[in-house]
This record gives sequence, structure tokens and C-alpha cells, in this order.
Amino acid sequence: MFTKAAFRGGWTIFGSRKCLDKVRRQVTWKMTALHPSRSITVAIEGNIGSGKTTFLDHFSKTKGIEVIQEPVDMWRNVRGHNTLALMYSDPKRWSFAFQSYVQLTMLDIHTRKQKSLIRMMERSIYSAKYCFVENMHESGNMTDAEYVVLTEWFDWILANQKVQIDLIVYLKTSPEVCHQRIKQRCREEEKAIPLDYLQALHSAHEDWLTHKKFPTPAPVLVLNGDHNLSDMYSVFEKNRHKILLGQNL
Repeated sequence: MFTKAAFRGGWTIFGSRKCLDKVRRQVTWKMTALHPSRSITVAIEGNIGSGKTTFLDHFSKTKGIEVIQEPVDMWRNVRGHNTLALMYSDPKRWSFAFQSYVQLTMLDIHTRKQKSLIRMMERSIYSAKYCFVENMHESGNMTDAEYVVLTEWFDWILANQKVQIDLIVYLKTSPEVCHQRIKQRCREEEKAIPLDYLQALHSAHEDWLTHKKFPTPAPVLVLNGDHNLSDMYSVFEKNRHKILLGQNL
């Protein structure tokens, strides 16, 4: 929890900022459960086809929970332009424009007035940056200059806007299962998604949420997303109390 730094004439001990941030998040998480009047935001994270929509549909039936899905329809129609389709058709050309708009729409969702005690979001501004932007840059589909611009904007948002999350539910699903589900749901823009893209996104989620390559803004609850649909409902219910941070809804 502490690190030592050498200096002339002796040693000094200072608290590790990373460890202190982790303690702060854990305390906030526990305090939230003790104060049911405080609004809660839960981000549902995972690969494309990991089961996020199934999760949100399940909890949308619970009174007192506000469910917000990814604004895919907005991405499909930016004043007549389908930025989602453009990005999939030519990621090197359109990834920066698409992720710029994703970051804007996710910021809008984060800063909206909360309508219920618990808000559940499909993904977050954090995964947009730490998973998708990072993957696009590493794969060569985003230039260094474009990456730096998005990073500067992201850092400004964290410093100046309230984009708080109280819990991350990570639906950890194998790329092969995700690929099969994508084929079954037949979304037009997703038809050409290759398995290796899903494998790269899986690695990005693992880097962030398991290996902590980037900061996690809240505690992470990992659920196995490889189960079939009926078994997934059982997994959700088994973890309901943890997911709702102790709230009895």
C-alpha cells in the first residue's frame, strides 16, 4: 500500500495514489449501500454480443431502476449520416469521427438528470476510451494525432464533468460466443464483424477490467457471460443484491 522513495540523507514514505484511489472507491461503494437515498449508477460492460442487452432487459422489469441502452440509433443517424456503418466499412477513415460522437453521446448520458434510485447504463464513457479508442489506435485504425485529441478531450471531461459510476458489472464472455450471438441477432452493421476484432476487444476489456492497465472508476463485479439465456437469468438473480449495491428493489 505504500512505496519508499530514496532521497539524500534518508528515506521517506508516501502513500501510493493508486492504492489510495482504490480505498476511496471501496469506501464509496460501501457507503452507497448504507445510504439508500443516494442515487446509484451501474455500468454494464462487455464485448459486442456479451449479453448486455439481455442483462438490461432483465433488470428493466424492476421498479426503481432506470435503464439506458447505448444510443445506437443516434450513431446511425447523425443528421442523415450512419456513422456506425461508416466506421465498420472503413475504420481507418471513420474511427475518429465515430468515437468523437460516441464520446459526446456518452457524456450526455452520464450528465443527464437521474430519474430513479438506480441507473443502469449500457457501457460508459470509460469503456469508449479504454477499450474502443485504445483498440482502434493499437490496430492502426486511428492516427497518433487523432488518439491524442480524443485523449485530451476525455481527460478534460474527467476533470470537469460529473461522470461518476458506483459499480461496473463486467459480462466476461468468450469472443467465440460473442461471434455466434452476433450472427444470430443479424444487425445490419455487425454482419461483417470478424472474430479477430472481437478477440482484440476482449483483450482490451481484460486489460482494463481484469489487469487494471487503466484506472477503474468503481469496483468491478465479474459475471460469466458464456451461459445460455435461461442460465444467465439465474446468474443475474443470484447476484442481484451485489448488482444493486444492497438496495432491496
